[in-house]
Amino acid sequence: MNYSTDYTTHAESIAELFASTFRASEGAEEGALIGALVCRLIAETAREGLRVFTAWEDGAILGGICFTRLTYSGDPRTVFMMAPVAVATAHQGKGIGQRLIAHGLEALRQEGVGIAVTYGDPDFYGRVGFKPVSEADLPAPQPLNQPQGWIAQSLTEAPLTPLSGPARCVAAFDDPALW
Repeated sequence: MNYSTDYTTHAESIAELFASTFRASEGAEEGALIGALVCRLIAETAREGLRVFTAWEDGAILGGICFTRLTYSGDPRTVFMMAPVAVATAHQGKGIGQRLIAHGLEALRQEGVGIAVTYGDPDFYGRVGFKPVSEADLPAPQPLNQPQGWIAQSLTEAPLTPLSGPARCVAAFDDPALW
């Protein structure tokens, strides 16, 4: 398995991976929503606000994750949100997602990013170091439909301490339907 950060050359393949994976697990509407989100992230988000990591084998995309910048008006720390995450349906359950996430988090750590946050299943993402956080300690940029899924981790030696908000996300995520 090889990793790539080249999301411009492979934009169509990446968007289709997310659309088909979410369509298979969550239905046609969710697949269309997440596919469109990834298209917008790639097309509209400045490079400094977006990191995309993909896993490939024999020319086929196996998985992908997007990290987008969150800014906190009263806090200088660098925070990236990991979302969405997808592994091709035929390749799920093989540890590809966890390895890809670990790879992406390490790349962010090397870049000097201080905190990673995501909005998802605490049991699954707990396996790669994410822990529940409160919205009081780490404000979300939109109201959360499932606050128990707001999880984060420090990417430095320093413990995760409260961030001073309000929070602002990239434009593609600034939609209450995604939260």
